[in-house]
Order: sequence, then structure tokens, then C-alpha cells
Amino acid sequence: MSPRGNSQEALLSQLSEATRTVSTLPECRAVVKKIYCNLVRRIKLLSPLFEELKDGEEELQDDVVSGLELLRIALNSALELLKSVHEGSKILQALQLEQITVKFHQITELIEDALCHVPYTTLDITEEVQEQIELVHTQFRRAKGRMESPDLQLEMDLTIAQRERNPDPAILKRLSEKLHLRTINDLKRESLAIHDMVIANGGLPDERFETMSLLLRKLKDCVLMENPDFDAPEGDKSFVKLRSPVIPDDFRCPISLELMKDPVIVSTGQTYERSCIQKWLDAGHKTCPKTQQTLLHTALTPNYVLKSLIAFWCESNGVELPKKQGSCRNKRSGVGGSECDRAAIDALLQKLANGNPEEQRAAAGELRLLAKRNADNRVCIAEAGAIPLLAELLGSPDSRTQEHAVTALLNLSINEANKGTIVNAGAIPDIVDVLKVGSMEARENAAATLFSLSVVDENKVAIGAAGAIPALIDLLCQGTPRGKKDAATAIFNLSIYQGNKVRAVRSGIVPPLIGLLKDPSGGMVDEALAILAILSSHPEGKVAIGQADPIPVLVEVIRTSSPRNRENAAAILWSLCTGDGQYLKLAKDLGAEEVLRELSESGTDRAKRKASSVLELLQRVEPVSS
Repeated sequence: MSPRGNSQEALLSQLSEATRTVSTLPECRAVVKKIYCNLVRRIKLLSPLFEELKDGEEELQDDVVSGLELLRIALNSALELLKSVHEGSKILQALQLEQITVKFHQITELIEDALCHVPYTTLDITEEVQEQIELVHTQFRRAKGRMESPDLQLEMDLTIAQRERNPDPAILKRLSEKLHLRTINDLKRESLAIHDMVIANGGLPDERFETMSLLLRKLKDCVLMENPDFDAPEGDKSFVKLRSPVIPDDFRCPISLELMKDPVIVSTGQTYERSCIQKWLDAGHKTCPKTQQTLLHTALTPNYVLKSLIAFWCESNGVELPKKQGSCRNKRSGVGGSECDRAAIDALLQKLANGNPEEQRAAAGELRLLAKRNADNRVCIAEAGAIPLLAELLGSPDSRTQEHAVTALLNLSINEANKGTIVNAGAIPDIVDVLKVGSMEARENAAATLFSLSVVDENKVAIGAAGAIPALIDLLCQGTPRGKKDAATAIFNLSIYQGNKVRAVRSGIVPPLIGLLKDPSGGMVDEALAILAILSSHPEGKVAIGQADPIPVLVEVIRTSSPRNRENAAAILWSLCTGDGQYLKLAKDLGAEEVLRELSESGTDRAKRKASSVLELLQRVEPVSS
């Protein structure tokens, strides 16, 4: 076969494979089910064309190959969109229904345009296949000119569910049905999809995450109220109160087979008890125990939804959550090593409580290292009662003791259960004091500790109220590169709570952030933009940012920076320009239209939306006269 023939065969094989892959996609269970199914059905009908062309012996003309190449590109784009709908968050798809519908419409236009460039009426194919392709082409042409009607009931239900603290159960029930989040397993898959979205965003939750988490929690409550026995067989329901409840398999750790207290997600998407999977990793394993897949990384992400479901199930069934973690260690390797560690930890605690200053400093340093070493030690140290003693040492006049104490608490806070113990020990005000007056190392680790604790939503309020934000801003301005990163990360996380946005703005955070933007060599542009983007959603934040002359540097970021930075810069610019002609005129004079037009075509989805919105506003103003 000639090189041209090989190329033709490869192209037709790719087209056949694309239609075959689309045909094997699972049934759609999302709010875009209708438009999804229509696209799948039409693409499947193209398959006979490619099969007949593959079976034919004549070489295709250049215009046919060109049209089929366009069709291959369009089908690959369609497959990518369909997969993203199947694997993505159903809540996010509901919140962005209009944008997703537009994407389907664009894919439909691409395929219809490609079919226009395939002269199928002149091809050597059977009359039956030709009629089928003509019919499919007509369907794509009609679909191209018809947009889906908005689901007004869904929009209204979503608005009410977000706004009201306790929305009508009937509304949540409708949302549960519409979003196909009807069972515990549905909720688990949704939690994983949201988790994957945050990881894909570089680990920093964006403005959508808070809304999605809020809706997921409310839908979870609705599902649990509807299914209090977790879909137990009818014959079993009458016995629920008369016998010990059977622990659902999904609530058991795949390693220990025991009820999970601290479930975490690994990179393969599987969930394990934290202490069990940590011991597996500490032993040098690089694979997922359940799937045997190689782990892309060893980070462990808390599975908050599953943890909440387990707690609810325990409460409903009169089951007490296990008081201790680390049962995997005791079961599999005996308690010898554990007893030795416990004895050493008990001895160190005696020195913390009753020793002289030098003994306290040394003991705090030992505990700092032990807590850093592995998950089992973090559990044992906390269970032995070290956290209140370490919290007391935060006020030590000895700077080295203070460093050891705050860093030990930082390492202990990696364990989710320990976060609550640290907060209950009253440590937050003392950690903030270290952040204000400690050595540079102590201040850096205090900032990192506050970030770790602020992962729990209610702690965001307590940390902000304790005066942490001005001290974090000071570290952001004066710290080492590492200290600035720690401070920025903590500020970002705390600012998810509205009250802390106000605290940050009133504490003067905006000018330093703009300064960081203007100095790319400092390596803080990413962090500064992320914080400014979240602050710009608040009226006071918008005013403060506008007063810092940000437009020139925002336009430059959109012109030259990374995709995520361009997205955040566009979001800030959109916030400033909405309802303010002064900023619009300045942006127009600085050439924002050109960079925004390019961003609206090549940026991330959110960047495209923001850029297009600002462009619409810019088209209504005249440039400032010189």
C-alpha cells in the first residue's frame, strides 16, 4: 500500500475508533442528559460511513480526506466533552448549565461544518449508508440552529438552595433527582469529582468550591433523610433496631476492614483509613493496595463527605466511632514497636509537664521530630495528651522552645482529628502570638499551622477573630520567601470566609499584594492574584483594589502570564469594571481589548467567560481623550 493509502487507512481507523468509543460511553446521569444523548446517538450513526470507506479499495480524493480530517478533529472534541460530563461534578454542571450547553452547541456546529466538507454523495458507498449520512447531517444542521430552553425550575431551586440556610426539603428532593445524586454512592462519586477539580486547580479551591461544597452538604442531608437505612433490603429493615447493624462495605477500610474514622483519598481515587494507608506508604509501597495501580503522588486528601456520612450512620444506628486509630498497625505488626514509642512519648510528656526549661526545650524538639516521622506517631502523641502541654509552651520566653512547640503542633495537625484537639486546647490565640512576635522560623511555622487548622470551616472564623490576619500580612511583607508563601496560603484559605475578607482589606492587604504583582522576580505573583481574585468578590475588596491602580499590571498579566494567573486577573478586572466606567475607560486605553479578545478564545473556561464579559462592557465606552 502507498504511503498515502496508509495515511488514509489510519485516518479512517481513528474515525471508527472515535465513534466506537462514543458508543461505549456509560448512560448519562446529569442535567445535560438530553443534549448528551442526542449527540451520542447522532455520532453513532456516522459509523457505517467509516466502515464502508475502510472496506473500499480506491484511494480517497484530497477534498474527501480534508473533510474527514475536519470530522476527526470535531469527533475528538466531542469525545472529550462527553467524557468530561460523565466524569465531572454534577453540581458544577448544574451551576454552569448554560456554559455547558453552549459547548455542546459549538461541538454540533463543528461536526455539521465538517460534514459539509465531506462530499459523501460522490463517494463509493451504498445507497442505504448515503441516505443515513444525509439524515444525520440534516439532524446536525437542525440542532445547530436550535438552542436548548433554559431549565427555569432548576435555576430557581439552585438559587434558593444556596441562599437559604434550611431550604424546603421538596426543593432539595427535586435537586437530588435532577442531578442524579440519589444514593450514598452517588454522593461519594460527587465528592471525588469535586476533589479532582480542586487538585486540577493546583490544590487551591476557587470561587466555585465553596458553593459546590455547601450544596453537596445540603443534598447529603436530603439523601440521608430519604434513605435512613442506606437502602437496606425490605426484609432487614424491621430488624434494624433489634440487632447490631451491619457496617456498609463502603464505610470499611479496604486494608483493615474496620469502620473508618479518618477516611482519606489517594491519587487513584480509592479511600482508606489514614493510619492504615500511611503505614503502607511508610513501608515503601508505591502502589494503591486495592487497585495495584502506581500512585502518582503520596498526598492524602481528607474525604470529608464520607467522614460525615459515617458519623451520621453511627449516630443513627447507635454505633460509637472507634476512639483510636492505628488499629492496622496493632493487627498486622503487633504492639511491640508501638509500646516502645508510647513509653518514649510518655517520658517526653513528663519532661514537658515537670522538667526544667532545658528539658522542656529538648522534649518539645523530640516530639516535633516524632510527629513529623509518621502518622502512627501523630496519633500516639495526641492520645498521650501532648497537645495541651505543647500549647502551654507557645508562650515560653525561650525562642527555641517556642519554635519546637509550634512546629510540633504543625506536624500533629496533619492528622484531621488532632486539629480539633489543638483548637479545643485554646491554642489559636497563642499560635497567633507566636506569629506576631516569634523568631522568623516560628512565625513561618505558625502561619503554616493556621493554614492547616483553617481547613476546617468553623476554624476560619476563630482564627480571623484571634487577630491572625494582620500578623499574616506582616509576614507576607517582611518574611523570607518561604514565610511569604506560608502567609499567602493561610490568607487565601481564611478569606474563603466573608468576614475574613473584610478583615484582610481593612488591615491593608491590597497595596502589598499589588506590589507583589509588580515584582515577578519575587515569585509571589500566583499567590497575590489568587488572593486578590477572592477579595474582589467583596464590595470593600473591590473598592480597595481599585484604589491601588491595578489596571496596568492586570492587563500585563493577562498578556504574558500563565493560564491560571490570566484567569484570576480577568476575574479581578471583570469585578472592577462591572458598573464602573472609569476603570473601563482606563482598561480600554491600555489596550485591554486585544489581550481580552485573545484570552476569550484561548483561555480557561472561566477566563473565557470573564474576558468576554469585560469585552462586552468595553465596547460600550469611548477612549479617554488625551
